[in-house]
Amino acid sequence: MLDLTIIKAITLDLDDTLWPVWPVIERAEAALDEWLGRHAPMTAALFANPTARHDIREQVVRTRPELRHNLSAIRREAIRLALYRSKENPLLADEAFEVFFAARHEVTLFDDAMLALEFFSARFPVVALSNGNADIGRIGLSPYFRAAISAQEFGVGKPDPRIFLAAAGAVDVHPYNVLHVGDDATLDVLGALNAGMQTAWVNRADHLWTHESSPHETVTSLTELCDLFRLAEEKS
Repeated sequence: MLDLTIIKAITLDLDDTLWPVWPVIERAEAALDEWLGRHAPMTAALFANPTARHDIREQVVRTRPELRHNLSAIRREAIRLALYRSKENPLLADEAFEVFFAARHEVTLFDDAMLALEFFSARFPVVALSNGNADIGRIGLSPYFRAAISAQEFGVGKPDPRIFLAAAGAVDVHPYNVLHVGDDATLDVLGALNAGMQTAWVNRADHLWTHESSPHETVTSLTELCDLFRLAEEKS
């Protein structure tokens, strides 16, 4: 049961909580493919093979374990390796990655996201907490956040409790006074529970909960979560 009376801060997942991520990634990869087609056609042909594309990424992950939380670096190095294998200029990797990265930030927010950000940021310090590589500044959402912590910058990703504790520390709040809001049952909910936080599972797709530990609250939208706070305010 969610105890709204003790909440002093909110940590908020980004991908698939504020916007659907896979349409964004697909558009970003299409932008990258189009750019490679003009500037590195042999690499574009290599990336057109899904198996080859996957194998190249896996080789980067396998040979560069220090990058395991850095999605941007993995993507950049995969492009560089593909250019090298295709006997094209590896120095194009940085520019190619920027094409992908720019498109990766052309997100379409869920209908409830902006109002929820306005609601939460007016009441609490809000911290973005993500395993992804989205930059809230590039998206234009930084005014709603007091801080942002990503796995690729912190060096540890969800569900490791350390990244949750770092998020609480960023706004000088005890973990038990933090509500973590996210869509992923394991990464978000179990991770936050293990860090001693309150948890709200945003279950937009009506998934079944399959874990022994349960979230303090399950909602189908951010609006539903805001309504719980409004109701508590009216009663107080």
